[in-house]
Amino acid sequence: MGTDTLVAEAADRRREQRGWYFYDWACSVYSTSVLTVFLGPYLTSVAEDAADADGYVHPLGIPVRAGSLFAYSVSLSVIAAVLVMPLVGAAADRTGRKKPLLAAAAYTGAAATTAMFFLGGDRYLLGGLLLIVANAASAVGTMLYNSYLPQIAPPEERDAVSSRGWAFGYAAGSLVLVVNLVLYTGHESFGLSEGMAVRICLASAGLWWGAFTLVPLRRLRDRRAPAREATAPGFRQLAATVRDMRRHPLTLSFLLAYLVYNDGIQTVISQASVYGSEELGLGQSTLIGAVLLVQVLAVAGALGMGRLARTYGAKRTILGSLVAWTVTLAAGYFLPAGAPVWFFVLAAGIGLVLGGSQALSRSLFSHLVPPGKEAEYFSAYEMSDRGMSWLGPLLFGITYQLTGSYRDAIISLVAFFAIGFVLLARVPVRQAIGDAGNPVPEKI
Repeated sequence: MGTDTLVAEAADRRREQRGWYFYDWACSVYSTSVLTVFLGPYLTSVAEDAADADGYVHPLGIPVRAGSLFAYSVSLSVIAAVLVMPLVGAAADRTGRKKPLLAAAAYTGAAATTAMFFLGGDRYLLGGLLLIVANAASAVGTMLYNSYLPQIAPPEERDAVSSRGWAFGYAAGSLVLVVNLVLYTGHESFGLSEGMAVRICLASAGLWWGAFTLVPLRRLRDRRAPAREATAPGFRQLAATVRDMRRHPLTLSFLLAYLVYNDGIQTVISQASVYGSEELGLGQSTLIGAVLLVQVLAVAGALGMGRLARTYGAKRTILGSLVAWTVTLAAGYFLPAGAPVWFFVLAAGIGLVLGGSQALSRSLFSHLVPPGKEAEYFSAYEMSDRGMSWLGPLLFGITYQLTGSYRDAIISLVAFFAIGFVLLARVPVRQAIGDAGNPVPEKI
């Protein structure tokens, strides 16, 4: 192959990678502004306005506490995503046409998020439905987006490319969250009610998601797929995917380790604000500021850990990040109440390890996927990311119920990082990559 051809191929690959980064830039705003900051409190207030004297709303005649509507809607969205992802993943691998499926998922989610502008008054049913649709579409779109990684980056580039993608996402989340917070905190000076400001913030995330999705749709390309058998319906496809993964037990071993330590990561993210408000007595403005700090530092963390992986390999770097998570939780246990400075220090620690541990886990898994089954296997990866992260919140809740201490609850999560460390350390990743039929990078 001539030098000119190699140079042209490298240029095409870089162009496609840059387009790929922009899907993280597009969709991460939904996770940050909508799911993490604004929608939960606002949808709860809408449901409370519609509640009866006992504090219940009655979707489809079912009595539901107004304060539980958001959590139940998120749970239903996860169930919907778990049902849809294996079907979409298998179809993407069978046809090789991922781009139309990515477009459908992205614009379904973007449209549902933009429609949250209309969540005024007592429209809690509309809010719950839009959340279910947007969150399920986000999961399906992320699965398809992740499945491009083995196709657009050779093994030696994968850690860096995955880390840049996460960094793009956190940068976009930070940028839009700053604008949203200016609008929200200064809504009176803009002549807006608090509710209208929140609705504009929600809708703007949908518009952002839809607009920037155009970049990856223009730059990513579909690849011809080998002949595959027809997609099985419903749970049969999920069962078929699991059966196929059993032929690659080392890939399953990595997925199990990821499931455990990622459960700990997701629980820390979701419960840190509860810990800050209930145990440390911190105000809402402090908590939102901490969320923003996590987003900003996660950019540096993702890029920095990507560089470490080039020197020490992805597996060792992830193992190091799990040690850092454990140290961060231990420090959190001793935080004094009413001291926002130390809570910001804790948020900084979380931010620095968050992006890198997620980015490198994704790139390492991409090496363990058999060629031609990228979307199908990443549907299982995404389900372990979104659909299986319930043990951590359960342990957190049970520990608090038994001890009455949020400090004990937060330190109990160390178990997920310790067990995940042991499980990951036992995975022979070089052998796993070879067994999957992929070339083994020099540093892994």
